[in-house]
Amino acid sequence: MKFSSLTAAIAAVLACTCASAQELPSPSAATEQPLNPQLLDHTRVFGSTPLPASRQALAGAKLQAARTRQRDTAGLLKQFAGAEVQAAGGLSGLPLIHGMAGDRNRVQVDGMDLIASCPNHMNPPLSYIDPANVGHIRVFTAISPVSAGGDSIGGSIAVESRPPEFAASADDWQSGGHLGLRYHSNGHARHADASLQLANDRWHFRYEGNHNQAGNYRAARAFHDFTASGREGHEIRRDEVASSAYRSRQHGLHAAFRHGAHLWQGHYALQTIPQQNYPNQRMDMLDNRQYRWQLGYQGEAEWGSVEARLWQERVQHMMGFGKDRQYWYGADSMQSGHTGHSRACAPIGPRCAADMPMHTASRTRAARFQLNLALAEERLLRLGQEWQQYRLDDDWPPSGGMMWPGTFWNIHQGRRDRASLFAEWEGRLGRNWQALLGLRHTRIRTAAGEVRGYDIDPRPPGSYAMTAADAAAFNARNRHRRDRHLDATALLRWTPSTQLDVEAGIALKTRSPNLYERYAWSSWAMAAVMNNTHGDGNGYVGDPDLAPEKARSLALTLDWHAAPGSSAAWRLRLTPWHTRVRDYIDAMPIRTHQPGKFQVLRYANQSARLYGLDISGELPLATGTFGSFSLQGNAQWQRGKNLDSGHPLYQQMPAHARLSLQHQHQGWQSALEWQLVSAKRRVAPLRNELATGGYGLLNLRLAREFGQWRVDAGVDNLLNRLYAHPTSGIYLGQGRSMAINGLPHGIPVPGMGRSFHLALRRDW
Repeated sequence: MKFSSLTAAIAAVLACTCASAQELPSPSAATEQPLNPQLLDHTRVFGSTPLPASRQALAGAKLQAARTRQRDTAGLLKQFAGAEVQAAGGLSGLPLIHGMAGDRNRVQVDGMDLIASCPNHMNPPLSYIDPANVGHIRVFTAISPVSAGGDSIGGSIAVESRPPEFAASADDWQSGGHLGLRYHSNGHARHADASLQLANDRWHFRYEGNHNQAGNYRAARAFHDFTASGREGHEIRRDEVASSAYRSRQHGLHAAFRHGAHLWQGHYALQTIPQQNYPNQRMDMLDNRQYRWQLGYQGEAEWGSVEARLWQERVQHMMGFGKDRQYWYGADSMQSGHTGHSRACAPIGPRCAADMPMHTASRTRAARFQLNLALAEERLLRLGQEWQQYRLDDDWPPSGGMMWPGTFWNIHQGRRDRASLFAEWEGRLGRNWQALLGLRHTRIRTAAGEVRGYDIDPRPPGSYAMTAADAAAFNARNRHRRDRHLDATALLRWTPSTQLDVEAGIALKTRSPNLYERYAWSSWAMAAVMNNTHGDGNGYVGDPDLAPEKARSLALTLDWHAAPGSSAAWRLRLTPWHTRVRDYIDAMPIRTHQPGKFQVLRYANQSARLYGLDISGELPLATGTFGSFSLQGNAQWQRGKNLDSGHPLYQQMPAHARLSLQHQHQGWQSALEWQLVSAKRRVAPLRNELATGGYGLLNLRLAREFGQWRVDAGVDNLLNRLYAHPTSGIYLGQGRSMAINGLPHGIPVPGMGRSFHLALRRDW
């Protein structure tokens, strides 16, 4: 389907919908109630807890408290049971839900399915929205409704920015905004964010902007015994996590118009990241520019509601070697007697290489339409259509040495198109029974053009021998693939009392490989290690014949909670879950496995099983003269296994828990948080995954609100413990990172040492 025809079709549907809605009598201006400015939720609450029970949300005061201490939006997911973060750059953590990371989870930002356009996934969707701009987060961990899922086998994450606000009357133009400042001592991280808005009862205009900057952070103590960066005169401290600095800027313009029960919205955003370094990758992000716009409509009527979106995103992405890595390579850059660094050389050619630039350009166009029909007797029918068109070019310009004399085409004319239809019914089956049933059909088409290496001349010197055979085999085969998905979800809830909900669910979910999993073609070690989204230092090669992953998930939730209207808001929720995946995309060595070294692997379909238990709860302790005290926490235990090899799956979290003692009194808020992680001993041997030790961290928070001001302060890792998070990956942040085994294997990226933070915010 062409983009122009899709636009016309949606416009026609909206015109019909608006016309039918306008036939309803509209309230007078004096009695008109403000339209809920957020786009409609995916669930409709008929009981004390929305379906499904694995749905968790973060908003309001809890969101405000959480975002003052997080440097990126992905870090906010740590508040949810069953969710974690795979370490990456300081602003680009990757969501990890029930042992599934990255593309296996559906991640939406303001309803947009953004795609990481990078062979290292350095620009994931959540990196495009700052924590200060987040208004609401919704996470489905165990079972996702089909209206919130699709092209994923893990969980679903929906992040929404702050909704528009309107004044009481047309003559009452009101202005407002905020200014926020934040500082973290470890890495000297500085953050500033601001917004300005102007609105009356129909129009809303808003500007949002932010700036982030940080240097390398430090671990609690020395974790490596070498100091060379590969650059003469630049040494790395032994407790310094090299290549962890970052800098970014974001600007956004919002406009909204409200008329009766109709809301139209427009949004334009620009993000520039001139630097974001990665301690568990071989390259750094030296420039990333994202341009996106979105148009949205929401309408409400007696029969239900309708919502529609149309959006486009363009990304220009560049990688290379940051200041903590060796920059010069080749025979003319070598210095006799000096192994810690190279020297500048000239001219650029077969004997002299400067950097290794990698350029990525992508364009995404998409649309979504959803109709919510309110049926009789508290029943709701959702009907929806989605369409997405993705284009990707990933090329590496020549820089000398073996990377000479032409351009390396890593992904050339990559295409991934997706179209979906879904239907979902939710309602009561009786006084104590609720159900949700959904079905989704998706069609995905992928393709890639012909490729080439740096050198297409068989005469030496050059890299022809390393790439010619792979390129010829890739170009000779059919690279067009068509996948069809059929997803289904069924949930049943029983409410035997006002204090207990019992919910059982089953889901069939499917995900097609991304373009790098299918079309990264070169097994040459130097090129393969640049295609890595896992932070393990290995090289990865794609396979055009990969089949889509197909998952069957089961979950049971027991939710004990305070009765509606009770003054004591306690809750205990237990969710055992199980997922079996056919054609799970794992990776196998293309040559003999080499323990203790970095190696090249090829993506391959396998079978896998994942299962575990999520626990979350909150308990009021006391309320009196000294304020109110409460406990909040969550815990998770899980296992993941490759059923073909019998080995554990990669990056599976060991048992871990968070427990927070919270206090509130006369505008003061404080919290003492314990984070406990057990030792990771179950590792993926074919990837040479590292084991990590168990640890416990203590964090302290304090906040005070007075009028339009809010001040937050705190200390993370109060006891200054040296630790490595189980998903942090291998340390590759300094030295000869381009050579596959030019760095020592076996050092995990350590967590941050003690860090004080202070945040100040004023709203008006």
